[in-house]
Amino acid sequence: NVELPDMCLCWSSFSLLITNTVFIFIAFVFVCLFCLQNVNAVYLFVCHLVTNPTFSILYLISDTSAIAIKQLCKFCDLRATNCPGRGVCKVECDITAICPEDNEVCVSIWRKKDDNVTFETVCHDPALPLYGLYLDDYNNTKCIMKEKKAKDSKFFICSCSNEEECNDHIIFNLNSQVGPVILVSLVPLLVIAIFVITSFYCYRVYSQQQNPRKPLDNTDKHPIIDNEGSDSSSTHANNLNHNTELLPIELDVLVGKGRFAEVYKAKLKQGSSVREEHGFETVAVKIFQFEEYASWKNEKDIFSDADLRHENVLHFLTAEERKGQRQYWLITAYHPLGNLQEYLTNHIISWPDLWLLGSSLARVVAHLHSDRTSCGRCKVPIAHRDIKSSNILVKKDMTCCLCDFGLALRLDNSLSVDELANSGQVGTARYMAPEVLESRINLENIESFKQADVYSMALVLWEIISRCSAIGDGEPPFGMSAPALGIQMVCGSIEECWDHDPEARLTAHCIAERFDDVEYLDKLSDCSDSEEKMLEEIIVVDEK
Repeated sequence: NVELPDMCLCWSSFSLLITNTVFIFIAFVFVCLFCLQNVNAVYLFVCHLVTNPTFSILYLISDTSAIAIKQLCKFCDLRATNCPGRGVCKVECDITAICPEDNEVCVSIWRKKDDNVTFETVCHDPALPLYGLYLDDYNNTKCIMKEKKAKDSKFFICSCSNEEECNDHIIFNLNSQVGPVILVSLVPLLVIAIFVITSFYCYRVYSQQQNPRKPLDNTDKHPIIDNEGSDSSSTHANNLNHNTELLPIELDVLVGKGRFAEVYKAKLKQGSSVREEHGFETVAVKIFQFEEYASWKNEKDIFSDADLRHENVLHFLTAEERKGQRQYWLITAYHPLGNLQEYLTNHIISWPDLWLLGSSLARVVAHLHSDRTSCGRCKVPIAHRDIKSSNILVKKDMTCCLCDFGLALRLDNSLSVDELANSGQVGTARYMAPEVLESRINLENIESFKQADVYSMALVLWEIISRCSAIGDGEPPFGMSAPALGIQMVCGSIEECWDHDPEARLTAHCIAERFDDVEYLDKLSDCSDSEEKMLEEIIVVDEK
């Protein structure tokens, strides 16, 4: 007995079935039914005669080059299916057929309209449209579904070839399931995260209610402003105020106004009772409007650098985001003498005052420009970029206090030329160096920003020396006194600092050293004056 295979065909008894082969079979009957089976590359043909079904003739053909094997596919009409449209599904079709044409491929179609899900398996020529679509992936050996646009249903189609019944197992695109899977996986994590954050917030609120924040009391606090009204340490220094409660600050009077902010004299309440005589300390509050956030953030970040601390840099206390008022605050020390511009307008200064103001200004600029702190630790240099007399406060000891770092730039070596160029032409035009005004500053060298600062510092020194009466009435017409030598040094240094060529300017460190040299001359002059007075007294005593 010969088991019939899956592939069957009909043939005329008066036609040649096989040509150019070893055997040629001609059946002298009306119809002859053949069955073909591939067993280890050997093809078996069985002919069952219609007139005598029990009679069989078996032909063995080893040369199969003349046999054109067509695509074998699952071939069913539209049928209902339980395939959900994802993963891998097996077509519920028990009919296998050889495609009529050589160039036809296997096709599977999955549709879902309302609640009806159907499968359709056919043979089709990829050169012709099917349901208005052209097959584009028929060279695959696996049938991978692709979704196509349909008006009133969900429509998937796949095609394949070069493998028998390749449209029996269909594969839906697994990537379409990745999104929902990820979403389902993340939902528990999000719920846990929300629960943890909510629990932590409730714990913090409960802790603050049980232990309310104690006000700064005069008995256990660090002083924010010392007895002289100058800067000193603070428990809030160099930090953003992250407390849920804002500092108890009462604004007093407006003391300054600039392009980006206004400065107020204010009272920081310290005692537990507002009736206490010394229940507050005076501070300065710089208020930025909501639109000037970038300027506030830049100045806060500069102030927050611990390496910026210097006796001649405005002492920073804290920063606050007052979003309810759409404002950003910087709280700093308050200096009652005001800025240098106003002070020079209302006062004539002496040579000692000039030396104190000039030397302190040179020292603080040198500190900003230096790549090391006073104790030798490495730091990032800073260019102020807006040095002018209105941005310098006068302390009670007649030294300068540099403020307003809204335009300051950290001269980090990692900054590219493009990042430096984006800094723009900033500052006050009257105090700008020529190369800044003409937009020809060398952005490839960070020293260029320091040289521009030195030019601005020279103009401030010129303002200071213009209001100085170094040599008063009654000075002897001969000899060179120490104040006169100091004035000459300052004038010469100013001329070298505002040189049109940036490379020819002195550094801030060099100016600071020159002021130190003048101090040494002053001490020598004081010693010589004391000796002369002692000689005069001895002579007077001898004469008596």
